[in-house]
Amino acid sequence: MTSVENTTTDPTDPADSGPSGYAAARLRLLQEESRSGPSRRSALAGLTDDWLSALFATAVRETGVRGAALVAVGGYGRGELSPRSDLDLLLLHDGKAEPRALSALADRLWYPVWDLGVALDHSVRTPAEARKTAAEDLKVHLGLLDARPVAGDAGLLAGLRTSVLADWRNQAAKRLPHLHSLCRERHERAGELRFLLEPDLKEARGGLRDITALGAVAASWLADAPREGLAEARRRLLDARDALHLVTGRATDRLSLQEQDQVAAQLGLLDADALLREVYEAARVVAYAGDVTWREVGRVLRARSARPRLRGLLGGRGPAAAERAPLAEGVVESDGEAVLALAARPDRDPVLALRFGAAAAQAGLPVSLHAVRRLAAQAKPLPVPWPAEAREQLVTLLGAGEPTVGVWEALEAEGLITRLLPDWERVRCRPQRNPVHTWTVDRHLVETAVRASALTRRVGRPDLLLVAALLHDIGKGWPGDHSAAGETIARDMAVRMGFDAEDVAALGVLVRHHLLLIDTATRRDLDDPATVRSVADAVGSPGTLELLHALTEADALATGPAAWSAWRGSLVADLVSRVASVLQGAAPVAAEPAVPTTEEERLAVEALRTGEPVLALHARQEEDAVGVELVVAVPDQPGVLPAMAGVLALHRLTVRAADLRSLELPDRLGEVLVLRWRVAAAYGSLPEGSRLRTDLVRALDGSLDVPAKLADREAAYPRRRGVVPPPPRVTAVPDVSSLATVLEVRAPDAVGLLHRIGRALESAGVRVRSAHVSTLGANAVDTVYVVDADGKPLPPREAAALAVGVQEALS
Repeated sequence: MTSVENTTTDPTDPADSGPSGYAAARLRLLQEESRSGPSRRSALAGLTDDWLSALFATAVRETGVRGAALVAVGGYGRGELSPRSDLDLLLLHDGKAEPRALSALADRLWYPVWDLGVALDHSVRTPAEARKTAAEDLKVHLGLLDARPVAGDAGLLAGLRTSVLADWRNQAAKRLPHLHSLCRERHERAGELRFLLEPDLKEARGGLRDITALGAVAASWLADAPREGLAEARRRLLDARDALHLVTGRATDRLSLQEQDQVAAQLGLLDADALLREVYEAARVVAYAGDVTWREVGRVLRARSARPRLRGLLGGRGPAAAERAPLAEGVVESDGEAVLALAARPDRDPVLALRFGAAAAQAGLPVSLHAVRRLAAQAKPLPVPWPAEAREQLVTLLGAGEPTVGVWEALEAEGLITRLLPDWERVRCRPQRNPVHTWTVDRHLVETAVRASALTRRVGRPDLLLVAALLHDIGKGWPGDHSAAGETIARDMAVRMGFDAEDVAALGVLVRHHLLLIDTATRRDLDDPATVRSVADAVGSPGTLELLHALTEADALATGPAAWSAWRGSLVADLVSRVASVLQGAAPVAAEPAVPTTEEERLAVEALRTGEPVLALHARQEEDAVGVELVVAVPDQPGVLPAMAGVLALHRLTVRAADLRSLELPDRLGEVLVLRWRVAAAYGSLPEGSRLRTDLVRALDGSLDVPAKLADREAAYPRRRGVVPPPPRVTAVPDVSSLATVLEVRAPDAVGLLHRIGRALESAGVRVRSAHVSTLGANAVDTVYVVDADGKPLPPREAAALAVGVQEALS
């Protein structure tokens, strides 16, 4: 019988001091500032080995069991013990011991672990039972691949490991597709680590479980993962998990927002963004290695299944070499991948890398890992400015649609993108804190190009559209306004790419003003001539406007589902139409007093007759919710806006736009306030008009305490711990309207926000002409146009004072 002998890695011997001694030694180890990372994990595993080995020796003496071994499996078997990791243990025995004695042995091992509060995953099996269970349960089989002896008869485990590894290799054709399916299902549940603000370091795509899966693939001898950078990525993810355990005191793998700054400090990083970027970089390496590895597994398995049929067709002769179909100069397709032609000379062809990527993307093919690495090692640098072919190949790559993403990421993984575009380094894996964003900055730029590729038929210069899509957020790697910083960088990059002066200027305008159309359309009064004129002055030409329109849509679609809808698209299209008329020589048309519609006049007459609010509802189909247009007529009186906004909030209606004006009907006494609202029923059901009207009547007469009801609603919302949002900010925006004073309110989105704004404005004695509401993720940007009692804009000082007052009210 061969036994395992352990040597302690800590000056405290847990074998002598029992569980309390182990706990004390473990605590001292975790508090040692000089030891962290792999060294600490190895020491913790060694310390735990020593303690369990002592427990095992004592238990064997007391029970008299022979022919047994204590085995570490899973993460503990790999020596990857984080501060709060559970222990995966297998008590392996030869089947000769009495069941009662074996049970007593297990109890003497498991109960001390439980007594310390350490999570334990345990089993008791013979080698035959373990092998049979592994054959039935893929997760058990994976755990046994990392099995390591802790104490007892090492020969038992040696025989089991030999059998388990042989089974794994013999069953690889069946087991690996099953493992790949499990990985994909897990990715669907947990998401992609490098794009999550609160990533799961273990379960998400690119996380620790994927690294374990890659190890299992390598153990099959069927394929191997790209090893460059993989060990470092594993270390970074494990270090982040260690720090997370120490900060939270819990066995958690989710890097929550509220813990990120502390985890960053624990790792000696600048801040939470630096932490996320480091974690995202690691996840990118793992995800790319997974893509390459699973593609290779599929290729090998297809070749194996085809080989017997092919041998039969060839009369027993060996298989022919893979056919190579040309794609572009120096690029061919071989075995379902884009590869370099035999005659390709990267050291003499500086455009080859871009031509290779463009050809692969246009053909919808993945790129060969060997080919990309050869390009990275041998490619001749492009001259500056680029030759025309290089620029054309970049545009071709960007215009390929969805296949662009995989090709771009393969080139980026081997450093080719930052070599071509040095400024890309600052946005690579850069997190975006706004939850409306689905992607990191670099991936968002590529996704925008993908979206823009579908819009190229709408513009006269698709090349400028695609390059602007790639560069529009390039300034996010620099301090200050990313649009202003991005303009400078984009101009420099355009010169580097070889665009002429006119195109460089156009790209600069597109990057500088890529948010102009969506911000203006959703936050400004389009009936105000000053609004349209300001956009026309910024854009400068019909061609640039055409490009900016397409870029706006592509950017929003690539941002996330909350950033674009049919409603937003219609607002942008309306603005573009008005600006195009001005750019073609027409003067902005001053808004004339609107003639009341038949419906508005009918509602106004009824409101004057009854002295109470009257309303009408119209359903409109929206892409993301049930849309409702609501027209309300109320005899003119104080408090209408906050009352109506509060009632809508109580009915769970999201306000998208509001227009308010007074109607003075001929031959009738009194004025009527007409409010036209665009709201969304986010939960899919239309409100009942009668209930809205009843609550509005009660809100106006004071019998419904709207602020109290809203406070109750907000208190009832489940509150989640997280970062504290910045306080509201209210500014008076100058020179955007000749008809009213414009206030812009930026605040965390909350129940009844527009109601509180309305109350503050009502208290200040100003009248609201219109309101434009934009909600992105957890943030709201509300713009209100206000006038004084005479219907005129406020003087600058009064406007500034009003902004301060509203901000104080919201704070």
